[in-house]
Parts: sequence; structure tokens; C-alpha cells
Amino acid sequence: MSASASAVAICDDLSSQTESLTLDDVIAEIAHRREEFDRLSHIPRDVIAKLKRAGIYRAATPRRFGGDARAPGEFLEMIERIAVADGSAAWVASFGSANLYLAALPLATQAAIYAEGPDQVFAGGLFPVQNAQAVAGGYRVNGTWKFASGCKGADWLGVGIGTGKPGEAPGKPRTAVFRPEQVEIVENWNVVGMQGTGSHDLRVTDQFVAEDWTFVRGGESTVDEPLYRYPTIAYAAQVLAVVNLGLARAALDVANQMAGGRKTTTGAPQLADRAYYRIELAKAEAQLRSARAFFYESTGSVWQSIVAGNEVTPDQVSLLRLSATQVAREGADVVNRAYRLGGTMAIYRTHPLQRLMRDAMVVTQHAFLGEGNYDGAGAVFAGVTPIPGYL
Repeated sequence: MSASASAVAICDDLSSQTESLTLDDVIAEIAHRREEFDRLSHIPRDVIAKLKRAGIYRAATPRRFGGDARAPGEFLEMIERIAVADGSAAWVASFGSANLYLAALPLATQAAIYAEGPDQVFAGGLFPVQNAQAVAGGYRVNGTWKFASGCKGADWLGVGIGTGKPGEAPGKPRTAVFRPEQVEIVENWNVVGMQGTGSHDLRVTDQFVAEDWTFVRGGESTVDEPLYRYPTIAYAAQVLAVVNLGLARAALDVANQMAGGRKTTTGAPQLADRAYYRIELAKAEAQLRSARAFFYESTGSVWQSIVAGNEVTPDQVSLLRLSATQVAREGADVVNRAYRLGGTMAIYRTHPLQRLMRDAMVVTQHAFLGEGNYDGAGAVFAGVTPIPGYL
């Protein structure tokens, strides 16, 4: 075989490998390696690369730049499936939606970002917002930011800056976009759950960012495609909340497996033969499915309205925020119910319900999913002004 023919064969083989990798393949590997993620405190780059091949990181890339621009409901279901295998991997994969943020950049900047392909990973730490010094053509940036989930696998990193420009809402900070080599990752992520998300601090020291490489988080998109009319902040909350749907499903799977296949320590009847166990299992299943239905119904309704050419209303945004907050909490409660059903065996560190419970509790603590969202939703229902940043 000639050298050129050999090269073609190699390229064809690589293309075949790329096409053959499905999301199911990646999920199976994630389930096998989840303890590794906790040990490393991040999702390794080879797993990120496989998530790219499965389409996660082109899901919110504009079609004009070769992306899929998937309907939100489709992407949310992908993250939910990953979360059944591992919460941290799903959390990091959820930032495949973050390219929705990047759509607020000038088109020329986006073209530069996607010049190497549509599968670009964007992560960031936006808070606390740091004041940036205005200089010719842009800003001089210094500071440290927290909670940069997935930063060790990112192709681009964003940090929140204050520019002193009038009219920039405090809840929607301006974000400066950098290459990873311009940013120091301070490895200090040490938490009770979601350890594998690698939500370390970011530190930037005297770096210049051009004006065209900054955008307002949740700002108006420069891309004229349906996905970029979907409410950005609400979507950011949804992709995190849906992780708890997957964790809750995993917890109920564990509870079902425990029900009939294990002899009890005391020699009492197996769990499936106990009325209280069957009742609680049924209640938990109904609770999970009810919250899930509200979540996806709200998502689908808003998306269909956008596709029909309608403007998104405050009521629609509020329902997205409310349903996201609800599934985060209901999902965590279902996990806790499964843990209680697990009895004494569930207290062991090696028991799968331990990991699921810790991860689910962390999801409910995110600022996008806080208790204040119920106040915001109630205000919209009552026809009064909601808390700042809610809409």
C-alpha cells in the first residue's frame, strides 16, 4: 500500500471510530470511571474529548458555525441520562449549553472561537465580579473567581468583570473570555459532593482582553437562530437542575435492586415483602415523575412558542425558573427517600446511595436554584415585580 493510500485508510479508520462513538458508549465509560473523577477532582480531558465526539459540546453551537443548536428539551434529556451514571460528569457536560452565552459575542469573535471546529468547551468563574481597568481597545483584568466548574477541561475560560459601563445589571455581569493559558487554575475544590466537577478558583494576573472578547451574561444574542432566543439564564438553571432528575432515577434503581435481592442483616423479611417499603417506593416514583413532567412540559411549551416566532414572555421565563428549582429539590428529596429505605447498609461510604445523596444535596445549593426563586415565581403569579435578577 502506498503512503498516500495508507494515510487515507488511517483517516477513514479514525472517521469510523468517531462516528461509532455514541452517548451510550460514553455513559458506560463514565459509570465505570466515576470513582476516578472524585479522586482527581475533575473530569479528565480524554472523557471531555469523548463527550465532544458524542455531540455534547456542539449542542449549543450555532448552526452557522457547524453546530447542532439542539432544542433545549433534547439536550436536557442527554444530561439527565449522563447523571444516572455520575452527577459530576453530567454537571460538567451540562456546560455544553454554555455556548448559548457566547452567542452574545460579536459574530467575528465567535468565528474565531469556532475556527477549529464546533466542539468548543466554555467554562468560567464569574463571581465575585472584579473591577477591570479600561484601556485602549479593551480592559486590563486582575482577580480571583470561584466555582469554575469544568475549568480543567475547557477550551475557553470566562471571568466576571465590572467595567463601570452604565446600564449593566448586577445580576448579569460582563464576562471576559480568555484562552486557558492566560488563566491560572487554583486547585482548591474540596467538598462533600460533586467532587469530580473540578470547580476550582480561577486567577487572572494583568491580562488584556479586547472589548470584542467580552459579553454580558444573558445579553442579547448576535445569532439569528431559534435556540438563541431561548431565555439564557433560565436555561443555565435548567441544565444544572436536571442533574438531580438523573441522580434520583439512579437512587430509585438502587432501591429497586435492594428490594428483593438481599437478605437483611437481622433475618427479617426481604424489603420487597414489607408494605412500608413498597408504599414509599411508589410515592417516590410518583414524586419524581410529576416533577419531571412539569419540567419538560414547561421547556417544550416555551420552545414551541419560540419556533412559532413568538417572543418569550415573563410568565414563560418564570415557569422555567420555577420548574428548574422544583426538580432540583424534588430530585434531592427522592434521593433522600431512597437513602432512608436503604436502612443500615446505606450508611457505608461504599454504598452507592452515599454518593448519590451527597451529589444531590450540592445541586440544591446552587445560586440559580435557591429558595428565592419561589418568591420570584410567586411575584409573577401575583402580578408584582419579582426580585432583581429573577427574570
